[in-house]
Amino acid sequence: MLALRAGRVCPTTTTTRAFTTSTPVHRALPFFLDTLRAAAQETREHSKVLSRDARHLRMIMFGKPGAGKGTLSARLVKKYDILSLSAGDLLRQHIMEGTEVGRIAESIVAQGGLVSDEIMLKVITTKLDLLHNRHWILDGFPRTLVQGELLDSHLKKQGIPLSLIVNIDVPDEVILSRISDRFVHLPSGRVYNMSYNRPKVDGLDDETGEPLTKRPDDNPEIFERRLKQFYSSTSPLLSYYATASSKPIKAPPHRHPHQHPHQLSFHTRPPHKLLLKTVTGTTSDEIWPQLDSLVLSTFPGLKVRGKSQEAKRRHSLSEAMMADGMSAGMAQE
Repeated sequence: MLALRAGRVCPTTTTTRAFTTSTPVHRALPFFLDTLRAAAQETREHSKVLSRDARHLRMIMFGKPGAGKGTLSARLVKKYDILSLSAGDLLRQHIMEGTEVGRIAESIVAQGGLVSDEIMLKVITTKLDLLHNRHWILDGFPRTLVQGELLDSHLKKQGIPLSLIVNIDVPDEVILSRISDRFVHLPSGRVYNMSYNRPKVDGLDDETGEPLTKRPDDNPEIFERRLKQFYSSTSPLLSYYATASSKPIKAPPHRHPHQHPHQLSFHTRPPHKLLLKTVTGTTSDEIWPQLDSLVLSTFPGLKVRGKSQEAKRRHSLSEAMMADGMSAGMAQE
């Protein structure tokens, strides 16, 4: 390159600047940036699951002897996709199947002893632990405050706490006046009353046609003793659940599986709260609409049971015959 200097053309010196290639330094991204999007997505999905899980019906129903707990539970199970679990039936199942807890319970019963609270808890929870995603009603347990505390502690540890306690309140005099009219189908537990819930054929079960019987304890003297026992054992239980219903349970914070140990975690769902409700009436027919409305409004995700396969078959058959008739009529036209 030339440059003009004092009238002369002079060569210029070209200075070449050297550029060197250096290896870029890769800085480690902060751990919370590496997994932020994935963590956020998983947290959203996890929150949806937890939200659905929090709406599951896990219910215990209390009521005086003869208040209609069996009748009302049966109606809920018949209408909705709910499992009804009986403590007595589960105990008999364990004994029949010869499980470890069943063998222990059988030896105690054979000696005329009472099965301990811990064994009964084992009998109940071996079934409940398999029902994380199901709606259920538990019957016959707990009956005492100690049993209630044991069950509550176990279910909370499993992440499936009770969601609804229902107290069926029927006046004592009403129950006393109607126990003499009560008949049962022992194999199924279906209960009938000649005053307001008569069987289709007197003395026979509606479903099987088998004979109905009376419970040995369905007389005024025995009932009064059972009523006193109910008040002494169940009143503390209801007080316990009333206190529990006023204290929301915080859900544990959710952690991403690849989350750094020092990264903050946040609660992804609102605290769980037990609901305690009392429904009153003199008959199951009077109480049922209250109970049905309570359950459905509290757990709107409950599925109504569909028609039986036979009913569906008949319905489909009638539709097919109607369609054939319409096709034949159009062909004649």
